[in-house]
Amino acid sequence: MAIQHAVLALLAGGPSHGYQLKGAFEAAVGPQWGPLNIGHLYQILDRLSRDELVVAERQPQPIKPDRVVYEITPDGRAELARWLAEPSPRSGGFRDDFFLKVTAAARSGSTATVRAVLSNQRGHLLRELRNLDGLRRAADDPVVGLLLTAASRHVTADLSFVDDAEAVLLGDGGRLLAGLAASTSDQSSDEAGSTGSPPVSGSGAGRAVG
Repeated sequence: MAIQHAVLALLAGGPSHGYQLKGAFEAAVGPQWGPLNIGHLYQILDRLSRDELVVAERQPQPIKPDRVVYEITPDGRAELARWLAEPSPRSGGFRDDFFLKVTAAARSGSTATVRAVLSNQRGHLLRELRNLDGLRRAADDPVVGLLLTAASRHVTADLSFVDDAEAVLLGDGGRLLAGLAASTSDQSSDEAGSTGSPPVSGSGAGRAVG
């Protein structure tokens, strides 16, 4: 996740200290992101400082401990402009825990296992969708509303995948699953045989060496 670039974008509007940045980030991206860990934020700010994309100034306070205020540098503005000009690839590619779960369930050959996996995921996604819709209706910031709509569309696409998996894996009464389980079993047997000891042959087989 390019949180460091989001921090640069916030600092482009003016200098700020850590807790101000935390509040501004959470208000900007909306509740679907979740809270930003302040320790992680300070790690990002330290990295940006080392890379000379921001500068830090320690400001004394009369009662509280000194406050560190961060300001974006010209190099930081150039890096922010470079990031904004590039398309964004998927951060995790198409590697998804649920994809692996569907694969494992399908290879088991059990219609009950596949049905349970798909049903559990559908229920989870429907609850997530209802939560996002409620947050979107309550959002005052139009950008936050837009981000919540985007999140809802992602969940809707995931629900479509669950429907597709159900149609493909359970639509033929279990014949496809049985075939997958059989092919998995055959492959395991072949691999086990290929790693066994080779047969002993030839006239010297079994002869003691003296």
